Amino acid sequence: MLSLQSLRDDLPAGIVVFFVAVPLCLGIALASGAPLFSGLIAGILGGILVGALSGSPLGVSGPAAGLAVIVSAAIETLGSFEAFLLAVVLAGFFQIGLGLGKAGILAYFFPSAVIKGMLAGIGLLIVLKQIPHAFGWDVDPEGDFAFLQRDGENTFSEILRAFEHIDESATLVAVVSLGILILWDQVLSKRSRLFQLIQGPLVAVSFGIAYQWLTMKYAPGWSLAESHLVQIPVVEGLEQAKSLFVTPDWSQIGNPSIWITAITIAIVASLETLLCVEATDKLDPEKRVTPTNRELLAQGAGNVVSGLIGGLPITQVIVRSSANIQSGARSKNAAIIHGLLLLVVVMLLASVLNLVPLAVLASILLVVGYKLAKPELFVEMYRLGASQFGPFIVTIVAILMTDLLTGVLLGLAVGVVVVLYRNYVNSHTIHIEQMNDAETGHVVRIRLAEQVSFLSRGALLRELSNIPHGSRVILDLSRTVEIDYDVLEILSDFEESCVNRETVVDRIEREEVA
Repeated sequence: MLSLQSLRDDLPAGIVVFFVAVPLCLGIALASGAPLFSGLIAGILGGILVGALSGSPLGVSGPAAGLAVIVSAAIETLGSFEAFLLAVVLAGFFQIGLGLGKAGILAYFFPSAVIKGMLAGIGLLIVLKQIPHAFGWDVDPEGDFAFLQRDGENTFSEILRAFEHIDESATLVAVVSLGILILWDQVLSKRSRLFQLIQGPLVAVSFGIAYQWLTMKYAPGWSLAESHLVQIPVVEGLEQAKSLFVTPDWSQIGNPSIWITAITIAIVASLETLLCVEATDKLDPEKRVTPTNRELLAQGAGNVVSGLIGGLPITQVIVRSSANIQSGARSKNAAIIHGLLLLVVVMLLASVLNLVPLAVLASILLVVGYKLAKPELFVEMYRLGASQFGPFIVTIVAILMTDLLTGVLLGLAVGVVVVLYRNYVNSHTIHIEQMNDAETGHVVRIRLAEQVSFLSRGALLRELSNIPHGSRVILDLSRTVEIDYDVLEILSDFEESCVNRETVVDRIEREEVA
């Protein structure tokens, strides 16, 4: 429910996210090979429906760039967009099942270093992807965050191409807009409450619209071409509006490829959502915790409805969520407001929004990206040592060179290797005591913790191999409640080997102490 108390913070934030979301919705639809309106449908539902059902206070949902490749391949494989929509509906039901099955717990197993690396990686990616748009080189659509782009370039070569095709008007608009944003953020907002209520991005967008309208009327040579502006389909009349909504092809329900696509979308969308939930909670100034199972239920409901009326798959999205947080949002009302604005403007005011230069939106996203990847974050992670900096930097590089999900999985893999190595070097499940007894000689007491998993195998093998021949060994399992078979096997093998090592082994089981 919208409340009057939250409007002071959430309304300006919702407007900013709306302006950020529009080109992303259109760009992701274009990158997915889907109708442009399908991206807007997903954005509207992600804001209104998912925003209302979700327990995330600051997360914003909509079409995700990370799914663009999957969507494009699925539409081609399944033969029609209508067949793909059926897969989206089924994916939504699968996500609802994951929520009911408490699969949201997976969100709690992503290391902090990986989440911070994801935020920094997305920040750098936003900056790199927006540089060409700031110079008026708009060949690759907004929302294409893949390393290998649709236009045949990659993230870095596109920047070089942009320098060869600089548009003076777009560059002027981007520079002035960036100046407005910096002035607002660093100076004006600290001097008056008025400048906190009126967000800098709103002023920048207003400037962009005014620039385009004035130059079109009085200086056509300086106006921006249509390709450098937001391009929302203009709806004229109720009949045309109805034609933009597409329904699934239910005749394909028995097609195995539909079900495989649905499961793929459900898994990838759920993982991306859970990652963004963790990242958004980390950015939340109030450090609130999102109920992850409820989030999966909300996303599932959103995808069922999106598929039913012709929309792209929905996930929680870090670009829009971080813009929401940086714009001062305090509750999920901001996400709902952005969805309502999308609905109203698409249906009634598309021609006005089509005056917004992409260069203005690029300047807004440049600021968002910088705040996600501030140099201070890199310094902080480096000072925490290799165990934190390793997964952090690998996640960043992998995101820049591949995509969000691949980058996080690679960072997670490095994090697991770090955990395994640290467990091998200093296992918290094994406690060693060594002493010399006048009667029995050298005594080694190995006490195991309450829970001993296979991760302790390496450390245990190392400790057992270092025991001198002729020692007395006490294997103390008196406190152990659960122990993996792998560890028991190592202990049994050690006891057998001690026959030839003149080593005496005493095992104290838990039952003996009880």
